[in-house]
Amino acid sequence: MADDDSNPPSQPGQPPRHRAVPSGRFARAGAFGRLAGGVAGGMLAEGARRLASGERPKLGDLILTPGNAARVADRLSHLRGAAMKLGQMISMDAGDLLPPELQTILARLRDQAYRMPPAQLDKLLRAEWGPDWRRRFRHFEAAPMAAASIGQVHRATLPDGRVLAIKVQYPGVQGSIGSDVDNVATLLRVSNLIPPSVDLKPLLEEAKRQLAEEADYRREADRMRSFGERLAGDPRYVVPAPEPSLTTSLVLAMDYIPGQPIETLVEADQATRDGAMTALIQLVLRELFDFGMMQTDPNFANYRWQAETGRLVLLDFGAAREVPPETAASYRRLIEAGLAHDRDRIREIAVETGFLGERAVAAHRPAVDRIIAAIDDTMARPGPFDFGDRAFVPVVREETKAMIADRDTWHVPHVETLFVQRKISGTALLCARLKARVDIRGLAAEAIGAEIRL
Repeated sequence: MADDDSNPPSQPGQPPRHRAVPSGRFARAGAFGRLAGGVAGGMLAEGARRLASGERPKLGDLILTPGNAARVADRLSHLRGAAMKLGQMISMDAGDLLPPELQTILARLRDQAYRMPPAQLDKLLRAEWGPDWRRRFRHFEAAPMAAASIGQVHRATLPDGRVLAIKVQYPGVQGSIGSDVDNVATLLRVSNLIPPSVDLKPLLEEAKRQLAEEADYRREADRMRSFGERLAGDPRYVVPAPEPSLTTSLVLAMDYIPGQPIETLVEADQATRDGAMTALIQLVLRELFDFGMMQTDPNFANYRWQAETGRLVLLDFGAAREVPPETAASYRRLIEAGLAHDRDRIREIAVETGFLGERAVAAHRPAVDRIIAAIDDTMARPGPFDFGDRAFVPVVREETKAMIADRDTWHVPHVETLFVQRKISGTALLCARLKARVDIRGLAAEAIGAEIRL
């Protein structure tokens, strides 16, 4: 299908626009080529403007202009798939540390509202379910309930009245993962956001593998079923059940579970917010230390809240992956050191397990120690941890400035640690958004069978 750039993204308050997803390898490569050309043109214009005003701009300053930020966000959201998914991942993982212009790109990727045109959707479902696919349903809502990086979700009703949520993958996603990841990596390199000394190859290869797994909807159905079985006895959670007869590698059918966006909890009373986030943190600890499997995508859209039942609705298990025993053991040792307030041991374990780079700690030892002390002091306060009172955050932000500027000591942790830490960081971000108060130390001690030292 043609690569149509004539349809701009929706603005807040406007209905979502349709835009065909480029599905062929050449179409997607051409889209990246047009992105590069547009960015280059923006650089030339901005460079000429700054030179005329007497400035001597750096290359990174020319690339990350507001105009180029808009170009990159629009193009990646049009491509969707791995390109958009990577942008969203970076956004949640490191948004506070990125230049404002790049934050603009990534924020737009989180909120982009493009949908497949009806003709493209029909063609895909014909290929997966056959030409008479509409006969399978009493009603199939053509307008999607939601659109994400690799698929969009429709509500449908079976002849027996059962309501399903149908996730349909955008065409071309599975076949474009490798090239999309490579192209986004090139964009990061060219923009000088990642120093040449940092070896991204292991991370990129793992990103390709992870995204390929997320694009296999039969695999996701299996993971969804597994989580549902593990949590069946806990009334705090609800997991949709997949419908095997309608699920393929590109279409995932599951129970439709009503619920409100998790962010609506911000309007709830303190006890309700605290209870919900306690349940979510306990789930993360169970995934890490009991299940040996973790859903590693903490996107807020993957959680819903049922105010009438007080249950968390858990969605999207494409990023569910096994947690290696050695990774869980690293977190166990780190928690043990934290509960004991052994700050030297915390630093040593962080280096041993790859949370921190040895060169970075050697070059910035005082700053690292102040960061650890600030976090430990906050966590040691009596009573539940107040995510709304993050007094240590300004300290951490200030102390990390020199470390971030010292690009020669940048360090990429082991990929397994990165995926687990992404879930932990994203969960903490949600707790902060809701200003929840949670007994973190008590929950962590219980999870590893340890005692708390005062």
